[in-house]
Amino acid sequence: MDGTTSQAAPRGGAPAGLDELAGRAGKWLGLTDTVSERHTAAVVADRFDRITWRDTYEQSVGLRELAEELAGGPVDGRYRQHGQTADLLTDVFLAAYKVRPRLREWTEMTPSRLVNHQVITFLTESPEYAELHRETAGDPYAAAMAVLAQAPALRTMLERTRDARRRAEQADRAQRDAADAATAVAEVLRRAADEADEDGTVPATAADAVEQAVRDAERAVATARRAALDSARALTAAAPGTRAAARTAAAKAAEAVRQEASLMRAWGVGAGELERMSFDRRARLAERLRTGRLAEWAELIGRFRQMAAGERARKVENTVGELVGVTLGDDLSRLIPSELANLGLPEVRAVFAARYAAGELMLYDGQGEQSTGRGAIIACVDTSHSMYESGPGGVTREAWSKACALALLDQARHAGRDFVGILFSAADRIRVFRFPGDGPADTARIIDFAETFLGGGTSYQTPLSAAGELLKEEFDAAGRARGDIVMLTDDDCGVTPEWMRSWNEAKHALGFRVFGVAIGAPRVADADSVLDTLCDNLRSIEDLTDVHTAADLFRVI
Repeated sequence: MDGTTSQAAPRGGAPAGLDELAGRAGKWLGLTDTVSERHTAAVVADRFDRITWRDTYEQSVGLRELAEELAGGPVDGRYRQHGQTADLLTDVFLAAYKVRPRLREWTEMTPSRLVNHQVITFLTESPEYAELHRETAGDPYAAAMAVLAQAPALRTMLERTRDARRRAEQADRAQRDAADAATAVAEVLRRAADEADEDGTVPATAADAVEQAVRDAERAVATARRAALDSARALTAAAPGTRAAARTAAAKAAEAVRQEASLMRAWGVGAGELERMSFDRRARLAERLRTGRLAEWAELIGRFRQMAAGERARKVENTVGELVGVTLGDDLSRLIPSELANLGLPEVRAVFAARYAAGELMLYDGQGEQSTGRGAIIACVDTSHSMYESGPGGVTREAWSKACALALLDQARHAGRDFVGILFSAADRIRVFRFPGDGPADTARIIDFAETFLGGGTSYQTPLSAAGELLKEEFDAAGRARGDIVMLTDDDCGVTPEWMRSWNEAKHALGFRVFGVAIGAPRVADADSVLDTLCDNLRSIEDLTDVHTAADLFRVI
């Protein structure tokens, strides 16, 4: 096995002792076992890891197409891939998927897979890999996505390591040839033993066959050693480019996986829901979110939902709105500054305590909404043509209103209330999306609601009448009143006196509140506007990049 070549001359037909022949051939007998123990996989994996990869591969069209492309031809059967590139894809997947991936020592690898081992080593040692692994560990879909995101870099690495891979294959073949030669030594030695006489003398022809087999094995090992050295040199030469490409691959994969995770969070798709989805369904959902009408506004939707969650955390039962004066009471959170100053003076603390006990402290008096809604939250979203218009930062009125509506959906679900999204435009154009509060919201239907756009003019009566009917149905069926209607629009329009009377009657009977949001059109919120007449609380939004302009809605609804 040391690669040296014997200089002994042929025996010339003389008989030989069996022990002498066995001594000459002995060092070759274990070579076959050594070769058979080499591995083609760089990442150590158990049976369940391999099943996960196989199932993921069979479910992912993208992985199968990538495997075919990198292999330079069709893969063999449903999963039966062969070759360096197939093993490389498996290793890249497992490095991303396994919670604590462990790489084999390079001495455990078959020579033809040392390039793969180098790629995976550089990949897992890169700083970018740690960021990637946080998103992909334990998640087969995310790990598969990481593999696909690294496809361009994998192509680059395979191209740059072409010579190293060719020489590695040569080293692999040379090593197998050496193992075959060792097997031949064992076989001719066995035959020689069968032909030996009682005193251990082996016939000349058998002895010569053993000697020839040994010389063949020595030449094969020397060739394997030279091939291994050539392969090692080529691998070393390819290392700088492979290391750089591996870092690039990890960085791009981390960014792709992070973007998709952010996209899912923005749309309110939780980790638990993702885990329950099939691979195919999750892939279709991701594709829809990436390419849908509101895909570019995912960040805005996410910020709206985060803002609403923050306001829920700060929410108090009695929300102070507009300050209208000073009154007396014992609410320490509303003390005027002079009372706070008295609290800090030791000589008047006793007086302060007495006034506190009597409820005679001076407080700011506020006029605001009470958080009393218990019926459904209904968002009436204008989808007339003018909602296409964009404001500062390029945010469209539609995008802002849909983001607000989705945050209201979260608000309803957090409180266990029904949510209804009503999309409207002209009098004859309306779509109603209902999301009961006692069950999970279907993600596909949420996206349908967000992406639907009707176009046309604007009519208040149709959506508000539908909202009133829905609240009446809820009251009749479940006895729940005090719902909340949020009207999101950028246009003003008239209503008939008859309709206004019936509207006020329904509002009084069911006790619901109406909040108005004029988006990018301050005139719609003027004191004498129809929207002002219809709403209990009305505000105008002009900066569509600032989600906090609607923060108070989520404190009182």
